[in-house]
Amino acid sequence: MSSTTEPTESRVRTYGNWRRPRSRGLLGMQLPATILLLAALMTAFVLMALTLYLPALIVAVSAVVVVWALSTTDKHDVSVATKLRTRTRWWAARSRGENLYRSGPLGRSLWGTHQLPGLLASTRLSEHRDAYDRPFALLYSPTTSTATVVIEAEPEGSALVDADQVDRWVAQYGNWLAALGENPSVVAASVTIEAEPDSGSSLRNELDERLQPDTASPFSLQVAKEILLSYPTGATRVTAYMAVTVRTTSVTGRRRKLEDVAIDLAAQMPGLTQSLEATGLAAAVPVSAQRLCEVVRVAYDPVVSEVIDQARARGESLEMSWPDVGPSAHQANWASYQHDSGYSQTWQMSIAPRGHVQSSVLRRLLAPHPDIARKRVTLMYRPIDPGRAAAIVEADRATTRYRAGARRTDIASSRDLTEVAAADRTAQEEAEGAALLHFGMLVTATVTDPEMIRRAAEAVNGLAATARLRLRPAYGAQAAAFAAALPLGQLLNRQLAAPTQMSWDLS
Repeated sequence: MSSTTEPTESRVRTYGNWRRPRSRGLLGMQLPATILLLAALMTAFVLMALTLYLPALIVAVSAVVVVWALSTTDKHDVSVATKLRTRTRWWAARSRGENLYRSGPLGRSLWGTHQLPGLLASTRLSEHRDAYDRPFALLYSPTTSTATVVIEAEPEGSALVDADQVDRWVAQYGNWLAALGENPSVVAASVTIEAEPDSGSSLRNELDERLQPDTASPFSLQVAKEILLSYPTGATRVTAYMAVTVRTTSVTGRRRKLEDVAIDLAAQMPGLTQSLEATGLAAAVPVSAQRLCEVVRVAYDPVVSEVIDQARARGESLEMSWPDVGPSAHQANWASYQHDSGYSQTWQMSIAPRGHVQSSVLRRLLAPHPDIARKRVTLMYRPIDPGRAAAIVEADRATTRYRAGARRTDIASSRDLTEVAAADRTAQEEAEGAALLHFGMLVTATVTDPEMIRRAAEAVNGLAATARLRLRPAYGAQAAAFAAALPLGQLLNRQLAAPTQMSWDLS
């Protein structure tokens, strides 16, 4: 993410220059479509030379249709072929009943537990202690050979904060992301901002403990009672979770023991939490195994939140275990997801904000909304090794120049010239030491009333416009997208048949 300073009196700092690498192709097509077209044309010419005109015509027409499906995209840059493939796979999965899930004693999960479905089914949770003797959860995923640690913090917010201080927070956040790329064991990271209703149990218990009816004045007691009655109504709580995912294999590919991975992370945890506190997060602490179980349990069954808050306020624990935090039932639909007491819809970012934006561009998207009971915004990062970063930016630079030069100079569009300038700027910043990362975003809106899901969707679309984002519902993959938006460090590129194109960011 590069930053520029506009020459204005207030010196407003802006950020941008995120790009999506493109492959070379004819007529603006991607490289696979170009190769397919050339191969089909050569086949048609050979058939014509053999006087097989009808087969040649069939091959040519079929190639044109396939290339059209691969190269024709909508406003989200999704091709017709991708839509057709997604719809076909969804129909096949639904016909096999794979969109339904039942767990517990009457379900199909092993041992009658409430096992997590889908991507999270094979994960295993353990707890260890870091160098400060703080407990931290370690989530192991055998399908991807990775382990994830989660850090929890409360955002301080930017209200009544100087712009210079906000810029320093953003700079420290960029440094934190860049440091992940320098760590060879880190394969991914995610930042989840969750806005959820606050039951007010903590405040109620704290006031009950501090009130002294024998010595307090009647006026003070009346004020305290009014606070207890009014504060929980409509109150929300915003929490930030940072998940760091590391590989459990060595550089040579040999599998490491999970205990050795935990020892390495225990030594790194103090540095991770301290560097995060410099980004505007208050009291960044590692998440324990019990706390992570509560987060996942509430995500799948929102009505449990108040029970957990009340128990936590009393200093009690519900003693949850990882095999029992999943939903009792779920039903994944084409554009929505029903899970226990919640109804959710998840969107994926298709296009990042164009141009340059200020640091407050995501403020309204991250803030609580009255039409959305629980909102989860997850930014996912995949650091790129500095050794590969130079090759990537130079290849993108050459491709951009090739695509612009394919047209005559007098008809080159302004977008072509802008793309060339942006690619040159990216290569220059990488040469000066900037880090390169793949990034994406998922937004999940959860309500407890099915009649509210439409209003929640309209609210998210409106918030995306204020953030200058293009969000597209995760059609046909709502259950997987919901799980990926949780702060559990799931690697979608290794678990799903997803498109290989991803946006990438220079920070």
